[in-house]
Amino acid sequence: MLGRLAKLSRKKYRDSEGLFLAEGLRTVSELLDSLPDLSMLHALVLDEAAAGQLDGLKRFAGKVWLGDADAFKRLAQTASPQGVCAAFRKPEMGEFRPAERSFVVALDDVQDPGNVGTIIRTAAWFGAEAVICGPGTADPWNAKTVRSTAGSIFALRIIDVPDLAAELKRLQAAGFTVAAAALDGQDYRSFGEWPDRRALVIGNEANGISEKVLALADSRLLIPHAGTHPAVESLNASVSAGILMARIALRANYEC
Repeated sequence: MLGRLAKLSRKKYRDSEGLFLAEGLRTVSELLDSLPDLSMLHALVLDEAAAGQLDGLKRFAGKVWLGDADAFKRLAQTASPQGVCAAFRKPEMGEFRPAERSFVVALDDVQDPGNVGTIIRTAAWFGAEAVICGPGTADPWNAKTVRSTAGSIFALRIIDVPDLAAELKRLQAAGFTVAAAALDGQDYRSFGEWPDRRALVIGNEANGISEKVLALADSRLLIPHAGTHPAVESLNASVSAGILMARIALRANYEC
């Protein structure tokens, strides 16, 4: 069993098995508390100390194992394992059928797992229906990405697509307006109204959004530089995403 779980550190096994691995007391606790269905827990491996800190283990009878230091060396991807790892089933994703009022976030080659996880967490906070991951984007089921979501990865749909431009065209045909974060855009505060179906595109940390995807945008959004220090050329991708999500999501629902 440990050998199978250890393989989940590699994307091809996560994809083929339909499972992902999470580690750390806080991360695993948050995921257990947010499970849509108890059957989505595949296995929970604990040391004796962690077993005493997790409540409600009886709910997962038959799926809990005690592990020793050697077990966590095989499973953990952090330098200092906390004595708790869990394998979860990925949610089954059928065709995405957006609601009449829908907000989605699309990621174009966002490569840092921490950024992807933070964007997923922020998107869930602002009521996004889905996060769409285009080519080059860090695997949302990577352990570091999962940790950065703070337990929110089950709160919305996570959709991997092989061609982000094609997916955005499909959304536009379904009535979505596509807004892209871009350095040549207009001040994001100048956009006063947003339609019922909205998609926000965030691009690569260094190079921004690809030309193919950017060409599809109905609007380009710029976050103005309010500082004067020449060394600060841009914002972190997840910070930019959070600022724009707040504006789009809240403006669409309230007059603010």
